[in-house]
Amino acid sequence: MAQILKKSRANSGSFYFFFKSKEQLLDAVLDWYLENLDPIIVRPAYLATQDPIERIFAILDGYRQKILITNFTFTCPIGRLALEIDPARKAIHNKIAANFDGWTAAVRRCFLDAAERFPPGTDFDQLAQFVLTVMEGGVMQARAHRSIIPFDNSVKQLQHHLEHLQTLPHKKKSTQLKGATS
Repeated sequence: MAQILKKSRANSGSFYFFFKSKEQLLDAVLDWYLENLDPIIVRPAYLATQDPIERIFAILDGYRQKILITNFTFTCPIGRLALEIDPARKAIHNKIAANFDGWTAAVRRCFLDAAERFPPGTDFDQLAQFVLTVMEGGVMQARAHRSIIPFDNSVKQLQHHLEHLQTLPHKKKSTQLKGATS
């Protein structure tokens, strides 16, 4: 709290004018992240390329750039909160989960836009969660090693996996693709 007040050049009385508690501040921060996912993370990737799969890698490259710009001090704030907040604080964890769900929904949209490239039955929900896991794990490892290599290696393996999936036979099926509804 002291760091927040110092950075904002406010005293503790000012804080409590805007927020009734630290919990309410955290709640507002999580809402802000969810509301700004599209303009800060997703939209730049959509502007960078028209290809849906390349958009996923553009999103990941945004995190790569943050790692490098911060000299390996960057962490995904949502991932960090998920690890640090007491699991008993269910309302906060629900908001953290909503942020992860928003992120994976954006990635799933990319997969759905490229669905014809993948074999029938590809589970785009699970694939989107896998991309999130690659990002979170890559960010943590890059920070721990103070090297971009673990992040890049994780992304390369994801790219290899997606390329492999796209080479599998994919006859058209009349049934709905998994992950197409949500």
